[in-house]
Amino acid sequence: MDIKALLQQAIITAANQAMAAGVFRMEELPAVNLEVPPQKEFGDYATNFAMQAARTAKANPRVIAGAIVDRLKAPWLDKCEIAGPGFINFYLKPGWLKDLLGQILAAGDTYGNSNAGQGQRVQVEYVSANPTGPLHVGHGRGAAFGSALVNLLRAAGYAVEAEFYINDAGNQIDNLAASVNARYLELLDQPVEFPEDGYYGKDIIETARRIVEQEGSRYLLVSPDERLAVFRELALEEKLAALKDDLVAFNVAFDVWFSERTLYRTGALASACDTLQAKGYLYEKDGALWLKSTAWGDDKDRVVIRDNGVPTYLAGDIAYHKNKLERGFASLINIWGADHHGYISRVKAAIGSLGYDPEQLEVLILQMVNLLQGGQPVKMSKRTGQGVTLNELIEEVGTDAARYFFIMRSIDSQLDFDLDLAKSRSNENPVYYVQYAHARIASIFRQSEEAGIQYGTWNETDFSTLVAEAETNLIKKLGEYPEEIAASAAERAPHRIARYCHELAGLFHAFYNQCRIIGVDQELQAARLGLVTAVQRALRHGLGILGVSAPERM
Repeated sequence: MDIKALLQQAIITAANQAMAAGVFRMEELPAVNLEVPPQKEFGDYATNFAMQAARTAKANPRVIAGAIVDRLKAPWLDKCEIAGPGFINFYLKPGWLKDLLGQILAAGDTYGNSNAGQGQRVQVEYVSANPTGPLHVGHGRGAAFGSALVNLLRAAGYAVEAEFYINDAGNQIDNLAASVNARYLELLDQPVEFPEDGYYGKDIIETARRIVEQEGSRYLLVSPDERLAVFRELALEEKLAALKDDLVAFNVAFDVWFSERTLYRTGALASACDTLQAKGYLYEKDGALWLKSTAWGDDKDRVVIRDNGVPTYLAGDIAYHKNKLERGFASLINIWGADHHGYISRVKAAIGSLGYDPEQLEVLILQMVNLLQGGQPVKMSKRTGQGVTLNELIEEVGTDAARYFFIMRSIDSQLDFDLDLAKSRSNENPVYYVQYAHARIASIFRQSEEAGIQYGTWNETDFSTLVAEAETNLIKKLGEYPEEIAASAAERAPHRIARYCHELAGLFHAFYNQCRIIGVDQELQAARLGLVTAVQRALRHGLGILGVSAPERM
């Protein structure tokens, strides 16, 4: 158990003793939140626990704080003080840092992982872009965030399945086939009118050109319907393969690729409608079938099957989420773009109507990305004159920078992505700053090996020599990492891990500039090598969650 957990438990124990003595009374104690004070003179940790408890207990917070301080005893605690209206500041004995660093090193490369999720089965569905063209920058933010969230949840002890929903049925695929067909006919000098809802991207022309190169004019000899059917499959296969390649290049992997078509082929959509009808949440009106979504708080009922018998987009989503829930996930996390915000209530209504708890679905909304270069917005690709694709962004700044920049801000806010900053090799570039810390430590290890220095027997290393402020700050920050992972996972906030890595890197750079590592007293040298080992492992672990590389040289 780490020092924060020990301190939290000690506070709870002292509070229970105070209640038993009649100092204050309440049914349930609040959670113990510990913070590292901004100034060292205010202790190693501080809590507002007494003030939180006072609200329910209707007691003076300083009285509660005093009762806890009087009863809180621990061998690792030097002293505690009451401050202000009821804050408690804790001062730990110097020896606790030695023990903490030893525990961190003993944990090895898994340090930071926890069992906070207790193996709960969670599905994360993200990106799920229409396979009708290349991924754009907005998809990139969703891909980076979604994959980092999957990594984060796994590190926190959740059993996670990452899924991509392939929208391979419906009008968009028909429009894809029609667009390829039009470009195919154009290349063969055939008269054609480009479809009104067609796709104008350069990639469509390239697909048509490849068909001409491989098959020539043979498809002119078949009926238009047959030609469209062939082009539908060829184009879908090609676009999906390109999409997968872009995601692999972006360090994004999925456990499941779920085809929308299967919902129709297996009768799952019809089965979902039958279930809704049986439960009284699907009714007929004007020849169409409607979901009684107002029963679940939606502002109006929604059409599921149109009067011409064609299912709506919602119909497919109802069947899909029914399938998800039947697979036994405790929680479903969907990551959607900002334009889908109004759709949440409908899907939740459908889940409730099917007989499940709507709260099993958690929807995270991604805000927009603004690309900037030279301080000016970049809206179009110089290459194509259209929107900037994810692949182009990767070519411009690299996978590491793109992922870090996408993740380092909360998805609740719009992201200004500075291309110039992302490409710079300076401390102002946050991903460079973090990666450079990792590479610096790797350089220290190379110097140690060249000098023939023996280290690594951490259970025999005396860490009590680490008393400089730059050293103790690093150890304290390392001690926060497991809790940071657990809290970040609970909040669905990978950006917190990016922030933690940046703060840890900053403390390391300060330590590096102040404390010589190689060539000092042998015991101190070994202790400092242990410290930088722990820092490197934490940085590598955090960057791994973010899907960013940890280079040995820069």
